[in-house]
Amino acid sequence: MSFTPTISQPISTTAAYILTDSRQVSFPEQSIFFAIKGERHDGHRFVPELYETGVREFVLEDAHLAEKLRETIASWADAKIWIVPSSIRALQKLVSEKRGKFDIPVIGIAGSNGKTIVKEWLVQLLSPEHRIVASPKSYNSQIGVPLSVWNISNEHTLGIFESGISQAHEMEYLQPVMQPTIGIFTNIGSAHDNGFRSRKQKITEKLRLFTKVKKLIYRKDYTDIDEEIRLILKPVNAFLKTVSWGSKRSGADVQVTFEVQSDKTLIQLNGTLGTHNFETAFRDEASLENLTHCIVFMLDFGITAEAVQQKIRQLRPVSMRLELKEGINHNYVIDDTYNNDIQGLAMALNFLGQQEQRQKKAVIISDLLQTGQTPTELYRSVASLLKEKNIHQLIAIGPQISGQAALFDFPSQSFYNTTEAFLEDFPFGSLTDSLILVKGARSFSFEKIVQRLQQKAHGTVLEINLDALVHNLNYYRSKAGKETKVMAMVKAFAYGSGSAEVASLLQYHRVDYLGVAYADEGVVLRQNGISLPIMVMSPATPTFDLLLQHRLEPEIYSRRVLTDWITYIEKLPADSYIPPIHLKLDTGMHRLGFVADDLNWLADQLRAHTEIKVASIFSHLVGADEGVHNEFSKQQYAQFIEGASRLEGTLGYKVLKHILNSAGIVRFPEYKLDMVRLGIGLYGVEATGQEQSALQPGGTLKTVISQIKYLTTGETVGYSRRGQIKHDSAIATLAIGYADGYDRRFGNGIGQVWVNGTLCPTIGNVCMDMTMVDVSEANAEEGDEVIVFGKQVPISDLARKINTIPYEILTGIGDRVKRVFFKE
Repeated sequence: MSFTPTISQPISTTAAYILTDSRQVSFPEQSIFFAIKGERHDGHRFVPELYETGVREFVLEDAHLAEKLRETIASWADAKIWIVPSSIRALQKLVSEKRGKFDIPVIGIAGSNGKTIVKEWLVQLLSPEHRIVASPKSYNSQIGVPLSVWNISNEHTLGIFESGISQAHEMEYLQPVMQPTIGIFTNIGSAHDNGFRSRKQKITEKLRLFTKVKKLIYRKDYTDIDEEIRLILKPVNAFLKTVSWGSKRSGADVQVTFEVQSDKTLIQLNGTLGTHNFETAFRDEASLENLTHCIVFMLDFGITAEAVQQKIRQLRPVSMRLELKEGINHNYVIDDTYNNDIQGLAMALNFLGQQEQRQKKAVIISDLLQTGQTPTELYRSVASLLKEKNIHQLIAIGPQISGQAALFDFPSQSFYNTTEAFLEDFPFGSLTDSLILVKGARSFSFEKIVQRLQQKAHGTVLEINLDALVHNLNYYRSKAGKETKVMAMVKAFAYGSGSAEVASLLQYHRVDYLGVAYADEGVVLRQNGISLPIMVMSPATPTFDLLLQHRLEPEIYSRRVLTDWITYIEKLPADSYIPPIHLKLDTGMHRLGFVADDLNWLADQLRAHTEIKVASIFSHLVGADEGVHNEFSKQQYAQFIEGASRLEGTLGYKVLKHILNSAGIVRFPEYKLDMVRLGIGLYGVEATGQEQSALQPGGTLKTVISQIKYLTTGETVGYSRRGQIKHDSAIATLAIGYADGYDRRFGNGIGQVWVNGTLCPTIGNVCMDMTMVDVSEANAEEGDEVIVFGKQVPISDLARKINTIPYEILTGIGDRVKRVFFKE
């Protein structure tokens, strides 16, 4: 059957919303979907599903249109469909055409670090005098930039967008989309170095964003940036004016000095913008650099020094993270309080929609400021967006949104003019068993609301980076291939990370199976909204009722367990649901599983009891993480294939076969079969050690300094006087001990923690609730954050120090340690 697209190029749409992720549809009738074929995902798979939701405009890639999909879309008489070579390029072209219709100043920001902070601070500093359209969060990719620029409208007087690239030639596609008139080059670092031949090439590629800007602000101390601007950029942009800043020795247009004091920093500027002095509470080098970019921009933009200083005093640190925390009254709290605009609200609501832990969903929202829309237009859109996401309870704070209360119609809703009024009057006991999104503009101080709602815990926190988990999942998926299913192991509280929260993330990212150790763990997942198939590895006979009730699939590993299972299901009513089973073969682990001598008996039982359906047959490699066991792994695989084939022949139908764990996926990809089991690798530990750099740490364990004492030579620290002071020292007591999972073996200098950029050794014995460390070499104060493990202190290194494995450290983190889940 031949196919002709309903609509040919160019793309002409009245859609208000652009979709690139089928899971984030909000207003289907007003959306256009760009189906993108990536390394691991193919948006074309979800086109029929989106059509069913009401989407009627689609951009599809010719090379990735399967014949079945061609036939399906050919029958859609009411759809507009464009067939293009590349959906990403078509998206960029569409947005660049829209951008060309607006004649407003647009600031384009590029660089290795600080782009998002500079962008967010400029938004703070230039509001409310300007109505600003800006990149949400760190939307700076080939897709993120056009999605950001698409929001530009007649109400805006200024645009601020950031742009990031990871390889050559990407920026030449983003420049026409953004069309910046003013540029800021933040700095240059090692990020994405492997995508370029050299650091100079990376600078040159980033400078492509500024080929048509009228002005470029940069730090002249970065001599390689300065050189490339002179040699490469200026010859192609003859009308470019540069405003450089830097130290006195740099010869910059604006010479800057920083005087860091105990409670503030003095910033002095001299040069083409005049002589000025500013004060800021920021003292770290990165913040001072980011702030100076903003100051130089504002002065050059015509803002007076007095106004700049006033704005700086109001400047707040930017937390770009959206955090999920356990709350009071059996609630979960989604903390996204750093800003509030319509696009950011939509993104936060999408995250809320991904969570399955609670059925009821509540939103606490403030006024949306500086949108350029009339209050009626704005809050009608907000009401529609909330309705679309099935919100059960609305709490609105602010005079504007309260004045539009008539536009909202929710089962439970309340309005307050101020945050203080809400905290004083709201009956918090009425907010129970809910997922609560807290989304507010900075001026409303919604962090006070989060403090009131979150579960109280001491200062030790395990932060779980959801973006890192997704990165690691995709890494192993790429190893296994798109035809191989993935079973993610979430046993033992998801390796200490939080089973329900991690399982919810995995379900959203379409993992095929979950694995738990015991039926109780599976029940908890079902109670938290997880509908994925779940394999239970150690099903005890007394829990068989739970397996049926919650549709959990047992691992059957012995004659006794299979006999008990048969006896159990024979007593069930004829129409009962019987979950499929998973057969474990012992090929060398000698832990659980049927051995070779059991296979004839097992085959007889399967023939005699056809009501038993087998979902999978599997085994476990003993030494997949060590090359010394390669021959044994090969023997295991051969034995498994022989046994599985025999059983499959008995059954008369195909079943899933799997033998690889995280280490096996890396070292034996040829054994991937139908499914792989992803465990410790998901959480950022590459068990073989071969490709650790390809993963991202899934968790960071943090604590705080409770007290600092200054001790002299000869004094001792801790129980049994084990910590001997050999020179005058600063000793910090940390709010973490072995009851929290910080092993006693880390005491007496074996363990080290990260304090403000310095590794500090433990001193004395680790106590139940506290640990002492020597911070003599660190710039430390009471209340400072301390990293116990994470990027700076790899958990694998910690494990080696006490002759154990990362699994033990992760699963040993105590229940009283608060888990906070975040995404950038």
